[in-house]
Amino acid sequence: MTTLGLIHTSATLVPVFADLCTRHLPGVETFNIVDDSLIKNTVAAGRLTPDTARRVAGHIASAEAAGADRILVTCSSIGAAVEAAEPLTGVPVTRVDRPMADRAVAIGARIGVIATLATTLEPTADLVRRRAEAAGAEIALTARLCEGAFEALMSGDAATHDARVSAALTELAGEVDVIVLAQASMARVAGAVPSPVPILASPPLAMEYLAKELHG
Repeated sequence: MTTLGLIHTSATLVPVFADLCTRHLPGVETFNIVDDSLIKNTVAAGRLTPDTARRVAGHIASAEAAGADRILVTCSSIGAAVEAAEPLTGVPVTRVDRPMADRAVAIGARIGVIATLATTLEPTADLVRRRAEAAGAEIALTARLCEGAFEALMSGDAATHDARVSAALTELAGEVDVIVLAQASMARVAGAVPSPVPILASPPLAMEYLAKELHG
């Protein structure tokens, strides 16, 4: 039986991905590694530090040692560390936002990226640019930061978080062909906002990608 190891920087994502795994990956065993200090340290430093990147690589190695046949890292802010660890790992490793970036590039040339953390906005925008280059596509990218939304969510004020993300989505929808949500924690808002353009969230697209890889 195939085993998927999931690495999270927030315990709130464990049930989200558990539900997605049940729906998209029947018959696949899963286990979770959670370390919220990874995102806390990244936010505090304003960037992904070498120390945090080494610890990300350590968690990926631990997931492989624990028996994972595939590994999914569900935080976009540490995506660069995930990519650095991939060549050192004996099983396939997926950063959660890569399938989303590929889908966005396939949809349109004007791509919007929205984040609630500055430390996530640039890594996701950079990933979209690189995936576009790899696909031979020319894109125009517009990045927006929802100031205060992440802090509101962490303090338990989900309504303020959702309102600020929704306002940014509504504003950006008139300017682009597709919108990318840079954080898995924003996926909850995607289906609640009427939009004339597709709004992409990384968790379901990552699961669809893994389902194709594992089940054909």
